[in-house]
Amino acid sequence: MSPEDSNDEPDEFEDDLDDELDDEDAPSEPVVTIEINGLSLYTHHGVSAAEREIGQRLLLDLRLEVGDCDATITDRVEDTIDYGEVCQVVALVAQQRSYRTLERLCTAIADRLLDQYDAETVWVKASKPEPPIPLPVEDVSVEVFREADG
Repeated sequence: MSPEDSNDEPDEFEDDLDDELDDEDAPSEPVVTIEINGLSLYTHHGVSAAEREIGQRLLLDLRLEVGDCDATITDRVEDTIDYGEVCQVVALVAQQRSYRTLERLCTAIADRLLDQYDAETVWVKASKPEPPIPLPVEDVSVEVFREADG
């Protein structure tokens, strides 16, 4: 091969490699997950009548995956989910009625959040510190994970 032939035409392999590098260098779309940890509420949930009458503190952790979120570009609160509003909604669900099980409470909270907000998935964890059970434990907790339909 003569030196004149070496760079006359673009090499197809180099073009493909350039395209691959361009794709790899492009930033991915941000996936936004909102977490709220340690929301403390006084509630009346439990199996025993005493738990439902006297009540106790409940700690809630929440995770909402919103996926593609305009606030990553606009920096506007209106373009994301309002964390304070989420806490108010969770408090309403947790305090408007009494549930016997944390499983049902977590499911009710997750369903309400999916109904009210544009989230792809919701994870709810409810912890009951020092529960009324016969052996000493720090807390008991239940986690529920739900996905939006379609």
